[in-house]
Amino acid sequence: MQLKIMPKKKRLSAGRVPLILFLCQTISALEVPLDLVQPPTITHQSPKDYIIDPRENIVIQCEAKGKPPPSFSWTRNGTHFDIDKDPLVTMKPDSGTLIINIMSEGKAETYEGVYQCTARNERGAAISNNIVIRPSRSPLWTKEKLEPITLQNGQPLVLPCRPPIGLPPAIIFWMDNSFQRLPQSERVSQGLNGDLYFSNVLPEDTREDYICYARFNHTQTIQQKQPISLKVISVDELNDTIAANLSDTEFYGAKSSRERPPTFLTPEGNASHKEELRGNVLSLECIAEGLPTPLIYWIKEDGTLPTNRTVYRNFQKTLQIIQVSEADSGNYQCIAKNALGAIHHTISVTVKAAPYWIMAPQNLVLSPGEDGTLICRANGNPKPRISWLTNGVPIEIAPDDPSRRIDGDTIIFSNVQERSSAVYQCNASNEYGYLLANAFVNVLAEPPRILTSANTLYQVIANRPAFLDCAFFGSPLPTIEWFKGAKGSALHEDIYVFHENGTLEIPVAQKDNTGTYTCVARNKLGTAKNEVHVEVKDPTRIIEQPEYAVVQRGSTVSFECRVKHDHTLIATVTWLKDNGELPNDERFTVAKDHLVVTDVRDDDGGTYTCVANTTLDDVSASAVLSVVAPTPTPAPIYDVPNPPFDLELTSQLDTSVQLSWTPGDDNNSPITKFIIEYEDAMHEAGLWHHQAEVSGTQTTAQLKLSPYVNYSFRVMAENSIGRSLPSEASEQYQTKAAEPDKNPTAVEGLGSEPDNLVITWKPLNGFESNGPGLQYKVSWRQKDGDDEWTSVVVANVSKYIVSGTPTFVPYLIKVQALNVVGFAPEPAVVMGHSGEDLPMVAPGNVRVNVVNSTLAEVHWDPVPLKSIRGHLQGYRIYYWKAQSSSQRNRRHIEKKILTFQGSKTHGMLPGLEPFSHYTLNVRVVNGKGEGPASPDRAFSTPEGVPSAPSSLKIVNPTLDSLTLEWDPPSHPNGLLTEYTLKYQPINSTHELGPLIDLKIPANKTRWTLKNLNFSTRYKFYFYAQTSVGPGSQITEEAVTTVDEAGILPPDVGAGKGKEEWRKEIVNGSWSFFGLKGLMPGTAYKVRVGAEGDSGFVSSEAVFETGPAMASRQVDIATQGWFIGLMCAVALLILILLIVCFIRRNKGGKYPVKEKEDAHADPEIQPMKEDDGTFGEYSDAEDHKPLKKGSRTPSDRTVKKEDSDDSLVDYGEGVNGQFNEDGSFIGQYSGKKEKEPAEGNESSEAPSPVNAMNSFV
Repeated sequence: MQLKIMPKKKRLSAGRVPLILFLCQTISALEVPLDLVQPPTITHQSPKDYIIDPRENIVIQCEAKGKPPPSFSWTRNGTHFDIDKDPLVTMKPDSGTLIINIMSEGKAETYEGVYQCTARNERGAAISNNIVIRPSRSPLWTKEKLEPITLQNGQPLVLPCRPPIGLPPAIIFWMDNSFQRLPQSERVSQGLNGDLYFSNVLPEDTREDYICYARFNHTQTIQQKQPISLKVISVDELNDTIAANLSDTEFYGAKSSRERPPTFLTPEGNASHKEELRGNVLSLECIAEGLPTPLIYWIKEDGTLPTNRTVYRNFQKTLQIIQVSEADSGNYQCIAKNALGAIHHTISVTVKAAPYWIMAPQNLVLSPGEDGTLICRANGNPKPRISWLTNGVPIEIAPDDPSRRIDGDTIIFSNVQERSSAVYQCNASNEYGYLLANAFVNVLAEPPRILTSANTLYQVIANRPAFLDCAFFGSPLPTIEWFKGAKGSALHEDIYVFHENGTLEIPVAQKDNTGTYTCVARNKLGTAKNEVHVEVKDPTRIIEQPEYAVVQRGSTVSFECRVKHDHTLIATVTWLKDNGELPNDERFTVAKDHLVVTDVRDDDGGTYTCVANTTLDDVSASAVLSVVAPTPTPAPIYDVPNPPFDLELTSQLDTSVQLSWTPGDDNNSPITKFIIEYEDAMHEAGLWHHQAEVSGTQTTAQLKLSPYVNYSFRVMAENSIGRSLPSEASEQYQTKAAEPDKNPTAVEGLGSEPDNLVITWKPLNGFESNGPGLQYKVSWRQKDGDDEWTSVVVANVSKYIVSGTPTFVPYLIKVQALNVVGFAPEPAVVMGHSGEDLPMVAPGNVRVNVVNSTLAEVHWDPVPLKSIRGHLQGYRIYYWKAQSSSQRNRRHIEKKILTFQGSKTHGMLPGLEPFSHYTLNVRVVNGKGEGPASPDRAFSTPEGVPSAPSSLKIVNPTLDSLTLEWDPPSHPNGLLTEYTLKYQPINSTHELGPLIDLKIPANKTRWTLKNLNFSTRYKFYFYAQTSVGPGSQITEEAVTTVDEAGILPPDVGAGKGKEEWRKEIVNGSWSFFGLKGLMPGTAYKVRVGAEGDSGFVSSEAVFETGPAMASRQVDIATQGWFIGLMCAVALLILILLIVCFIRRNKGGKYPVKEKEDAHADPEIQPMKEDDGTFGEYSDAEDHKPLKKGSRTPSDRTVKKEDSDDSLVDYGEGVNGQFNEDGSFIGQYSGKKEKEPAEGNESSEAPSPVNAMNSFV
């Protein structure tokens, strides 16, 4: 029995495929069911010329089926390949596919060679093609020194590329430094060899970055040639350059920039020869130079160019013939032509052919004792040689079989027996290649069996063909009969068509064909039958069709469409405009049987189609709407072009189409170019995209297309005025589907839970899908395990969750796109991790090293990596101040946190308070959170220097004494040992007197200084000390009282029964005022008030003057010389007062201020830096002597600003940033009050006015 492929009797339109199950099925050769004994059959193998990526493992495919399942073996370079001796080579289970692991070790070059697979079982052996393994190569460009090129305007030029020879060959393109493709035209274009040809150069060609790139797609690498610099200069520029170096009689002619006829840059000479293999693309190229730029034309000398297979590229410089055959051999002529002449070049084309099948051998299933033949016929140029093998061995040396006889390309079998079962190989080869086909002879005795499902229902429209399946198998070959009805007679060929594979064809189905049909298969070993059912439905018809209509703009039009269909089917009616959807406009109303368009506009004109669909058929009817518009006003003299029209698509191929059009009126401004746009009605209906631009002289364009796109094209014209409106859209052209050519991007693997792996990716859009049924094959496996890839195919989504994964394990992930046609290229492998969980272990061996009173260093041992269970983010220290050594009852302070990134095992804790107890613990942190805390570790900081006393005021001034009161430091930072008071007088010339140093016990807050000079200003420097050293100081100034007192008039005293008040208005910037003329031993009440925008505010105080004292001055008031001296002094004082008031009003400094600024205070306490500590406390500002416009408050209190030092000032509150040693970036800093220097240094005093009339 010989099984053959039965030719199709009918072919129906593709649009009906989904409607009826059997309308367009392919009737293929019957196969032996897999439950029966049969020789091996190769089902899948790698290509003959297999170029591999040297960066990935080598996978050589070899799959086969058979009963029993076949075993596999390999040869390499003609000898047995023992995979057991090579640890890098493994064979997939139940398969012959080899996997060579070169990613871990080994080189791809080691495994170059010719491989062949053999699949063998007890019935025979099938062999694969010779698979030539070669690693891809992407070599670098040879280093070369490229000199800059300088050319005169109009000269020809060829920029060589000469790319490195790679495997497979590189794709060449020219770009600039910005990775922008260099513009090409009839004048400038790239040749097939990669060189860049200039028919003539122009000044705008001047640039320094002509760069040739070679893209090796197999390894996804791009190599770059050194940039070429080109400068194009005019004749005048060139003459000026040459004239500087030549005599006056020499000059440079302008001959080469004149117009000239064409000459060929490539190919050379008048004739050349080209040889191409059948089935390939024949590419012929002619590039010419000349001025003006020549145009290229092509003819075939002894015939015409094949219309549907001819493509012009590179501005007509390249002629391509697709699927070339022997009939395309001959002489082709390219003609280069410009205004000054024409030349031609003849290319003699010879088409050779690798072997191709005329009749490939088919499997034979024979019953014992039957006869059969295997036929192997192939053709080629030159004629191929046919040779036979049996079970992989040349038939000449194979064991003899009396049942077979070889007759050239045919093997004749007679009276076969079971031992005659074998696999035969036919090899047809010539110098250009070979063909290898396996065909088995399987000797079986098997009763008939029906393979088609029982009780299948076939629905068909009346008057259309119906195909009823009856797939069968049996040996000997069963005979097939069809019956209608339970007791009907056998059907005959006068009405029906019987196909060899058992299918029954009803050429024209009618209502009376409805019923049950029985298929019966018989041979000498038995009988089998199967029933199927047929229902014939009435066709769908449009009984009232839309009619042609002419309406005026603004009116209403209605199109009728009444449909009649089979009552058992559901019909839907759809309206189209110009083969597209109706506009999304409320003016269009679709009712049950008609379409209404109101307020008709000019753009509503077109073809309206009514389409009626059922599940089995469809029918349509169309009508044209013409809108009558007012007579247009005359066009202006100059305007944009009118739109092109009469768009036509020709030379329609899978990947290209030729678009032609008729230009509209150019409105007196020549058209400079045409812009072509396309619409993808399938994926992005209504959106137009740029496709190409062509010269204004062209009316055709060859357009490159993408798979599975429903194209419509429109054309716009452009002149110097602007761009025209788009043309009407062309007819739609849908390209065939193809497998995706790219995979999704942004593939990531991250776990959202400890036991899952979330794989995400950026899906392809509809345009990139290349076909229907876009899906994704998601594959994953553990990186460090030996597991095979686990794969799942998902719908067009962007995420897949793998559940039940171990916690935080690295996975290898890949996502591959596929559609109904096939798979995208093998995707790249990325690494991800399953979900994280909280760390399990706390850091151990936590150690604290106190560096100084404000800084501590913490060390810990890292936790084991396995216990982290996630990405290590770092370690986090929690620390808090438990209590102060000097204040045991202080409240608990909030915990502070510092995070140390990465795997650091130590860090610094800055900003600690001296003389304090701290507690800390350490935790490890991953992406999920914190682990458990280490055991708390306590430590204490040593004493530090104290802050300045909180306040210092001077009370009870007398003639020779001053009393100081103060508050202890707000931050003692230890145990205070004593206070230090330094003071010095300031004389009338503002010079500083000797410095006096006084130690005061730490438990004092008040101290009286006696035996001071009367009416003298003193400056005080006061600070506290601990055992570590002195702290910051606070300064103050005060004046002892004068020894004279004026007599206050009796009506001023506060002791009378009736209070009498005296009023003095003083400067608003003053802070004290001296009262004169008071009575000794008298009580007074004083009130100080201020008046401003908010009203009058005042406060009162009561004081008592002291007893009268004897004058210490010698009474010389009666001396004449004294009187004269006093007058002079009074005059000088008056002048000084006038000068001071003027300077005060101008805001200037007194000389005393300038003097004090010039003298630093003695015994300044510098910031401690020898132990590396941060500055602990400092005054918010320097305390200077009293300045103009500023006076000490009446209570003489100077408040110290609270310290603002905190971690927030120098880093993040929780995650502070550190240097590599763990210290903060930045330091505490501040200015400390300087102490006065010993000696007569000047200091600022109060203004002369206040110095004369004030008590302190």
